[in-house]
Amino acid sequence: MTNDSGALHSLGIPSTDDRDSREFVLSRSDFQIRLGNGADGQRSNVSMLIQRMYAWRGLLTHAPSRIDDQPNQLTLIASRGTTMFGTLTLKLDSDEGLLADELYSKEISAARQAGAKVCELTRLAIDPAFNSKEVLASIFHLAYLFGRLIHNKTDLFIEVNPRHVAFYRRMLGFRIAGEERICPRVNAPAVLLHLPLSYVDEQVERCAGRPDTGARSLYSYFFNDNEQRGLLKRLQADPSLVTL
Repeated sequence: MTNDSGALHSLGIPSTDDRDSREFVLSRSDFQIRLGNGADGQRSNVSMLIQRMYAWRGLLTHAPSRIDDQPNQLTLIASRGTTMFGTLTLKLDSDEGLLADELYSKEISAARQAGAKVCELTRLAIDPAFNSKEVLASIFHLAYLFGRLIHNKTDLFIEVNPRHVAFYRRMLGFRIAGEERICPRVNAPAVLLHLPLSYVDEQVERCAGRPDTGARSLYSYFFNDNEQRGLLKRLQADPSLVTL
């Protein structure tokens, strides 16, 4: 078994002694993932990526492209070299609620009243030319680390197009939590999906780091235990990376 330092380097995560260690949260040979820092240029690039990917799917682009610096949320950005090709935003619950409350406040409020500490994923956009199971798994696993292991959330929600429901159910174990409705932010139908993060805990323990098993879910492409512990240790050592 490797120690945390070895796990960091096997995963391509720079140690705190490496140059520009805060540039990337994760660095692979063919892609990197960083946290959005709110800089005007970076915000513009993320917005343009979302606009392009949403328009490609025939969705309204002006509303979801707005990326603001807001408390209780973080944006993950995937790139290859200087080319940004993917993004995902994790939003934690607050007095303002979640974006999904606009359509599904009854369903999400019921979870809150049952004791759930909720969060949501929004603004997922990945250029198909760069997409892979490893990229998707890495960006989802990082969102899980922040939402579950750092901020102690228990339940995750996401609004998706009805065409994508089967993918999220098969690959990540989401369940349908709200019926199809028209989402005004993208002028398209949406379905609310729910994922107990305790289920992700179980899948990470059982499947993570084993892509050769033939499993169809994304969890086999998640970081293995040593890699996860090493990454979590580094993130927790730098408050600027984990404070929302």
